[in-house]
Order: sequence, then structure tokens, then C-alpha cells
Amino acid sequence: MRYLAAFFLLISSYASAQVKDQALISATFSNAGIDEFVARIEAQTDYHFYYSNADFDSLTITIKVNGQSLREVLELAFKGSPFKFAIFAERVFLSKNKTLETELPTDFFAVTGNPAKAEDIAMDKTPGSDNKATSATLENKLYTIGKKTNNLSGTATLTGIIRSTKTGEPVGGAAVYIEKPKIGTSTDQYGYYSLTMPKGAHILHVREAGMKERKHQVMLYADGKLNVELQEQVFALKEVVISAERAANVNRVQLGVEKLTIKNIKQIPAVFGEADVLKAVLTLPGVKSVGEASSGFNVRGGSTDQNLILFNDATIYNPSHFFGFFSAFNPEVVKDIELYKSSIPSKFGGRLASVLDISTREGNKKEFSGSAGIGLLTSRLNIEAPLIKDRTSILVGGRTTYSNWMLSLLPGEYNNSRASFYDLNLGLNHLVNEKNTLYLTTYLSNDRFSLDKDTSAYGYNNKNASLKWRHVFNNKLTAVFTAGQDYYGYNVSGNEIPATAYKLNFNINQSNLKSDFTYYLSAKHSIDFGFSSIYYKLNPGNYQPLNELSLTQPDKLDAEQALESALYIGDRFEVNPRLSINYGIRYSLYNYLGPQQISIYTPGTPREESSVSGTQTFGKGDFIKTYQGPEFRLSGRYSFADDFSVKASYNTLRQYIHLLSNTISIAPTDIWKLSDPNIRPQFGDQVSLGLYKNFKSNIFETSVEVYYKRIKDFLDYKSGASLVLNHTIETEVLNTKGKAYGAEFLIRKAAGKMNGWLSYTYSRTLLQMDDLQAGQLINNGEFYPANYDKPHDLSLISNYRFSHRLSISLNALYSTGRPITLPVSKYRYAGSQRVLYSDRNAFRIPDYFRTDFSMNIEGNHRVKQLTHNSWTLGVYNLTGRKNAYSTYFTSENGSIKGYQLSIFASALPFVNYNIRF
Repeated sequence: MRYLAAFFLLISSYASAQVKDQALISATFSNAGIDEFVARIEAQTDYHFYYSNADFDSLTITIKVNGQSLREVLELAFKGSPFKFAIFAERVFLSKNKTLETELPTDFFAVTGNPAKAEDIAMDKTPGSDNKATSATLENKLYTIGKKTNNLSGTATLTGIIRSTKTGEPVGGAAVYIEKPKIGTSTDQYGYYSLTMPKGAHILHVREAGMKERKHQVMLYADGKLNVELQEQVFALKEVVISAERAANVNRVQLGVEKLTIKNIKQIPAVFGEADVLKAVLTLPGVKSVGEASSGFNVRGGSTDQNLILFNDATIYNPSHFFGFFSAFNPEVVKDIELYKSSIPSKFGGRLASVLDISTREGNKKEFSGSAGIGLLTSRLNIEAPLIKDRTSILVGGRTTYSNWMLSLLPGEYNNSRASFYDLNLGLNHLVNEKNTLYLTTYLSNDRFSLDKDTSAYGYNNKNASLKWRHVFNNKLTAVFTAGQDYYGYNVSGNEIPATAYKLNFNINQSNLKSDFTYYLSAKHSIDFGFSSIYYKLNPGNYQPLNELSLTQPDKLDAEQALESALYIGDRFEVNPRLSINYGIRYSLYNYLGPQQISIYTPGTPREESSVSGTQTFGKGDFIKTYQGPEFRLSGRYSFADDFSVKASYNTLRQYIHLLSNTISIAPTDIWKLSDPNIRPQFGDQVSLGLYKNFKSNIFETSVEVYYKRIKDFLDYKSGASLVLNHTIETEVLNTKGKAYGAEFLIRKAAGKMNGWLSYTYSRTLLQMDDLQAGQLINNGEFYPANYDKPHDLSLISNYRFSHRLSISLNALYSTGRPITLPVSKYRYAGSQRVLYSDRNAFRIPDYFRTDFSMNIEGNHRVKQLTHNSWTLGVYNLTGRKNAYSTYFTSENGSIKGYQLSIFASALPFVNYNIRF
């Protein structure tokens, strides 16, 4: 009886296919590859094609059809070739040198057991009922998930990991979806996905930019696992490939989120030809720098210390090398970066402006490989290999510099300067089983430099290590547990006069524990929750004699301790295909701990040394001061069409650690200070609105975002503030309030020979100190520009690929000069000459403009080759403009003269030789 039912089902499907086969197709194909050919036919019909790309990689199709049936088009396309096709229901199977049968064999009813032609429909024989993952390798194969049953009512959850076929590394951000009904998700950074959908037959689509799309037939009976491997895609230069990733700007719920891959980063010309993560970030809308070769960055009106920089979940306090010319991140180990300017996820906290989340690759699990590069100032080497194939991999990367030869060429007083740096990365990951994976990552960096006319020697270093355990509880619940140790320290020594020779050091030690859970409640709800705890120990300054000949008096500031903890929960809720909402809450708790001695000031008077009324001493482990409160996260997206959406968000954030600096960018001698009873934590909230529209099948992306931010208890400084080794640092700082607002415009072309983006940002950051009880008012209590306020910022990033071996890139950057305070006159008072300064930040240095050019020349692309080599050459600051890094003033012969310092005052050529093996 069951054979009879199957017979009528086949006949019915075949008859339906015959009717649909009459769908008329009109198109012109000129040297089209199989992917383009199939995509255009699927767009005009209800059919889905299944084939192996490897079988059809040499096929090109040149035909013109007008109102012809699918069968006629296929016969014409494959005429005289070894390629075959079979049409069954709404599916088309393509093969090479093999004939596929879709009709029942004549001896069908004489067979007992399984049908003789069962392999014709290539059903997977692994039922998945033992909860082991099935690996999807063929597209024309039916994968059965779960134990077979006649009851197909209800839903089931399909999970798995998407990996790269070439390296075995997980593919994060890949789109995984079915079309009928339209249900989809994306993989997390570990390549994991969980998709709840109706039971029954589905076509599972897996897409990721730069990789071949996979389509798999799935018969879903119950919960189960299906792993998929993606192959890298090499596109013809004229070919345009539509990718789910290219519509992410429209479809994702968050706004103010920018994602860059290392491929994007390497296309941007950088000083000395070294691909630079931070310089790439600075080209994004809403992100600025205070000047050329400066460390750190400013996001939407935030100071440099208001950015949380995470490198594999390790906190980086100084992200630069070599006076800020290079970022601290080796581009060869970086996988991708995400910058959150608003819509900051609930799991992140502790900073007001942004989160820069940088992740590294896991390393090749398939075979030994690596890369190396030699430049004018730096060299790098990266090696990766499987320790246990498909289970354990190691990645080691390192960079160093030999820059002294360049410093010796500098004219005048700096030609005997010295500078050096190195950084090392180590990554180990081990797949214990399908439910458990371990990750160990470490980072070490060191910088040392001295200037010829400055007898001081400077050094700073980062040391970071983290251990992660990722556990899959079931198809709906996963978790990542992380333990880490972070260290940042600097030291300065001076020996110009032996009797006053000294050494000064400062460091931050930070231990952290956190757990992040993800619960896939349903197709509409995905819930994130967890907790984190950070223990800070700061040594804010230790001043000691350099040697036995020094008469310098020792001085040491008391160490500081604090505990910052948080609980969070957030939900991604898809109300309907048009409307999605992210909402969450993070409760933040901060405890300032003993031992410590706290100064007490007379109430109602400014904090000055003269107003100290006493001190209070606390013992080890005492809770001196507690700050706490909720942080709210809300964002929503409404899609008017597949390529047009509007988004809005609101965030509140708290920050308990502050950067104290007399410079406007991060410097090695900056001081970090924890909130205490006399220095309150910073608080900020931000509201944002954005419009997103794509054109021409998502090739062109456009967006407009506006924002308004309020800041409370931001630290500014009294005029002439002394910050180093100050035992009462609260007497030199002022609590201000501020506001930041702006608009960001972006046009991006994501495909084709010519690609890149154009971004423009208008933004203002204004501060106000109008509290008479806190001390002397700044600018009479009126709003004044922050040091990093730069209203206009324009960036053009363009890349043009002539062939697979030759491409060029061109940058053009413009921004308003930053604010400064100028001496405006001289006067005599009490028998001495004095200088009168303008209102704070009332003037600006000249505007900034720079153009860069680079050319990338690659060797051949043969697969079986020992090494693949390339050259990168170009010119930094092509026009030779003398951009002002800073201005300063000196008194000469009774008059005040101003000078401008330029870091790169002429065009700077560069060349790099790169090797991959």
C-alpha cells in the first residue's frame, strides 16, 4: 500500500513539474559561469538548482533565449557538453557524465525493503537521532535530521557550526535561513547557529561574503545538528554577487555598528605600508583622531578613554606602537573587528563612547600555513598549524621594528634618537567534543624609545592572557566562560644629572571573570544573559633613584583597588518580518576598596589642598565607596522593504575608570584613576536615529544616522594642573557636564572592480563647568569645545582592481582643526611680566588634509605552489601637505612666538614584500 501511495505522489509531482516546466524564460548569457546562469533562471522561475561547483568550474555559457521553457534552455546550454540535468518537482539536478533518473524503475514493486533507486535521490543514511552532528558536504543530497516519523506537526531546532573548508576555522556572521517560511539567523563568532523551524522538508541556505553559497536539502523530523563547510569564492572581476552580508546594514537591528574584515583593512593605504586596524577604524563615520600619528580615537563626542578596546576579550589600555604610527594589533592574526557606536550590547559596559571588539583567527586546522612581510620599518611572521587535525590548532604571530636607521636620517636634534617595539600573539584552541571547546589566547607587547635631546628613556608594555571554555548545553542553550589577566605599565628614567637621576613607573593589573549565555527561545526570541566581574589594582606612581649615585628622594602613591561587577539580560525579538526589537538591562555595581587613605574636604568649598579638613584611613578589603545603577539598552528596526529600513536606539552607560592626561591623545605617561569618594564615575546616555537604503541589488549602501548624547561628571583640568605623583589629584580636576550631537552620512559600494566608501560626519562636543562650589568657572560657566571637538570630517576610501594580480587604492581625508587655547597678550603684574590666555579652546589649529596612494601587485594564483607572494608600494601624504600635529609658543627676545609641529611634512614612499605559505 505504501508503494502505491509513493507511486501516486511521484506521478503527481512529475505532472506538476511538467506544467511548471512550461514557464517561459528570456535572457542573454555571455560567457556566464554556472552560478550566474543558475541565479538568473531561479529569479524567473520557482525552481531550485542543485549541483557541485567543482564539476562546473570550467563551464561557460553563451546563449540567447526568448520565451523558451526551462527544459529547452537547459538542453541548449548543455548541448555538446558532458553535463546532464534532471527535473523533479521544483528541483533541478545537474551532473557531469552521470545520468540522473527521476522516474520509477520497472521492477519497483518487485523490490522488498528499500527501493532499488534510493540513491537517485541521495538520502543521507545518518538519521541524527543519536544527537551527533551530520556534516553537509553535497548539495544534491537529502539530509535527514532526527528519527523518521509520520508526525510532522510542530517545530524542531536545527543547530550546527559553519566552518571554512580550507582552514577549518569557524565562520562568524554567516546567514543561515530557509525561504518558505522565511526564517533565518546568523552564526556567532564561533560559527554556531540555532534555527527553529517547522518540521518537514526545507532547503537550507548558507551565505557569507567572499564564500560560495551552499544550499542543502533537509528533512527535519526532530531536533538535530548539521555542520556545513563553506568554500572561498573567487569572482570574475565583472561579476556581481549578491550576498546576505551586504544587506546586513539594512537588516540588523542595531544601528551605529560598523564591521570591517581584515580584507577591508588591508585595502586601505597606511603609513609605511603596514595594514593598520586603528587607521582603518578612523575612516568610518563618527570616528575621529586628534592628529596625525596619535594614539587612540574619539567616537561620537567621546574622549579616548571612553572607548573599551577588547582584543579577544582582553582590555587594551594603550593600542599603539612607535609614537602612535602603528596600532598594537598584528594584521596577520586579526580576523575582523566590530565597532559599536550606539546600540551597545548589554554584555558590554564600563565605557561611555564605544566598544571596539577585535577578534583573531583560530588558526588552520587542516594544514601548516603562514605568512610573512618585510617593510621599511617592520617585519612580521605568522605561523599556524593543526596539532591534531580538525580538532586542535595553534597560531603564533610576531612583529618587530628596525627603525633606528630612519631616525638617524632626521635632520638636526633628533638624528640620534632610538625607538623599538615588538609584539607577540599566541592562540591555541582545542575541540574536546561537539559540546566543549577550549581557547587560550595571549598577547605581549613592548615599546622603548628615547629622543636625542631628551635624556629620558621611555617604555611601556601590555601583557594579556585569557582562557575560554565554550559549552553547548543543548540545541537552545550555549555559554562561554572566560577568565583573564590584563596588565599595562609604563616606565620613565632620566640621567642627565647623576645626582638627580630617577626612574618612574606606573601600572594597571586587571583580573576578570565572566560568563555569557545565549538561549534560543524560539524563532522570534534569542536571549543573552550573564555576569562579569573585574578586579582592578592600580599602582599610580612610584618615583625612585635610578642608581646609588642619585640623591633623588623616593615618592610613591598608594595603590588603588576596586571591584566592578555587572549582571545583564537582553532579548532579540522579531515581532514580525518587518519589525524587530533588541532590549536589555545591565545592572552595574562598583566598589572602591581599601587599604586607602581618603582626604576629607570642608563641605561647600572648592577642593583644594587648603580646604582639607582631615583624612580617613580604611583597612584592606574595606568597602570605601559604592556606586551602582541600571543601564538600559533599547533598539528597534522597521523595514519598509528588503532594502530600506529605519532604526532607533537609546543607551545609558557608566564609567568608573578615568584617564588623566595633559595631552589630547593617549601617551605612555598618562595616568589612569579609579572613581573614589572624591571623584565620581562618569555617566552618559545617547539617543540615535538612522535611515538605511541600498540600491542595485545591495551593491550600493547608503545610510544617515543622527545622535544626541549627554555626559555627566566628565573630568577636565584646572589651568596649569599637575597630574604626575599628585597625592591629592582631585584638587587638580573638575567635574563637568557635556553634550555631543551630530549626523553621519555613508555611501559604500560593496562589489565590482571599483569599491570603497565615502563618509562625512558633522559633530560637536561641548563641555560646561558652571559650579561655583567646585572652583573657578571655565569660560564664565558657558559651554566650550572639548579638546577633540572637530565639527567636519570627510573620508574617501576607493579601491580599483584591474585584474586578480593588480589593484590600486586611494584615500582622501579632511577634518577641521582641533581647538587650542592661545596666548593673546602680555601684561605686568607685581613686578613681573605675565601672559594672558584666551578663553579655553577658543581657537583652532589649521584644518587637516591628506591623500594616500598604494598599489598591490600579487604573484600568480596557482593552488599548488609553495608560496604566494605580493608587493605593496605607495605614497603616504601624496600632496606633501604640512599638517599641524600641535602648536606651541615660546618667549623670544621679549616677544611670544608660535610654532607648528608637523609629523609628516612631505610625501613618504613605502614598500612591503609579503609572503603566504
